[in-house]
Amino acid sequence: MAAQAVSLLREVSRLEAPLEELRALQSVLQSVPLSELREQAAELRLGPLFSLLNEHHREQTTLCVSILERLLQALEPVHVARNLRVDLQRGLTHPNDSVKILTLSQVGRIVENSDAVTEILNNAELLKQIVYCIGGENLSVAKALIVEISSVSPESLNYCTTSGLVTQLLRELTGEDVLVRATCIEMVTSLAYTHHGRQYLAQEGVIDQISNIIVGADSDAFSSFYLPGFVKFFGNLAIMDSPQQICERYPVFVEKVFEMTESQDPTMIGVAVDTIGILGSNVEGKQVLQKTGTRFERLLMRIGYQAKNASTELKIRCLDAISSLFYLPPDQQTDDLLRMTESWFSSLSRDPLELFRGISNQPFLELHCAALKVFTAIANQPWAQKLMFNSPGFVEYVMDRSVEHDRASKDAKYELVKALANSKTIAEIFGNPNYLRLRTYLSEGPYYVKPISTTAVEGAE
Repeated sequence: MAAQAVSLLREVSRLEAPLEELRALQSVLQSVPLSELREQAAELRLGPLFSLLNEHHREQTTLCVSILERLLQALEPVHVARNLRVDLQRGLTHPNDSVKILTLSQVGRIVENSDAVTEILNNAELLKQIVYCIGGENLSVAKALIVEISSVSPESLNYCTTSGLVTQLLRELTGEDVLVRATCIEMVTSLAYTHHGRQYLAQEGVIDQISNIIVGADSDAFSSFYLPGFVKFFGNLAIMDSPQQICERYPVFVEKVFEMTESQDPTMIGVAVDTIGILGSNVEGKQVLQKTGTRFERLLMRIGYQAKNASTELKIRCLDAISSLFYLPPDQQTDDLLRMTESWFSSLSRDPLELFRGISNQPFLELHCAALKVFTAIANQPWAQKLMFNSPGFVEYVMDRSVEHDRASKDAKYELVKALANSKTIAEIFGNPNYLRLRTYLSEGPYYVKPISTTAVEGAE
């Protein structure tokens, strides 16, 4: 089938108006696996297809776009960057949107591939042309691509800023259209994942502007459209830079997160819970939260309540945030931090261990695994080991392989056993016999099935 496609492609390249051949090629390509096309990659000459993208012939253009979408997937991004540059440049300025989107998606593949992107970055003229071509577009895919290109290096960011494209994006971020604002903040957050991106946003005063918009959100009836994205932006910024510095410089961010956990809107609660999980994923962030005192204790109580009573999706997000908040690497387990996590744990509910055990017994795979993840997060902390040991039936629950029936659950249980068995304090707290049982479980692996012993029945053949 792939050979037939290559043969038709040759036929197309020889004709001026190969409509029938294009229809046949499109039809054949629908049934050729991508793996077979990749084997024929060296034979795929796509230049003639690009030259058939005629603005005056709609069906021919539609067929060519459809065929190119399929064939380009069979080519490595490096090959596309090296051999189809001129075609891509033409495609970026084509009057037909479907051709532009096809071309932009290929530029996207190139930008995401570290080998291919150097082909663009080493060719300043080409990069400039791509940036300026994209600049004329208001397609959201073009904006996303600009952020991807800007994120590659300080030089590529420089091209995008001098072309005015990033400035335009930032203008829309603070503009009046709340839906556009919501899309833009996602892109700006992507830019903030890089060090040079964060520096640029700080220099341009963008971070201060986002903070001011959060301040004014209370008086904006449409703030629910963009506020979640703005809060996520600060959560990611805090964890990439310094939670303490970001939270001290932008107190409105912390204030808004606490406020959102008290919302009646599950979307707002979800974003707040995710953000707390991100913020508390390292020790500095945990200490920032601890400084808020009884407010944070009340927030933990609300998270514990939601983990028990919310929709399944929100329960899982709460459990994930709890896992992130409570995990302490062994080398960071100071007495103060252990006292802090123990105190936090007791704020979640009257009997948090039983709460999570109850959740783990519910017949939902993701909930079961998320609850096991909470136990795993605290498993190497002595106070939690004592709680587990003194909770009736808990040790048996951990050792019981019959509770988990699927691979994901078995893996999650195994991680819990591993965290317990590898802890320096476990033998002393659980006692040697239980410690040895944990080590045996660990050595047998996650999927071990105990052999059924067969006893001879008298008189049987």
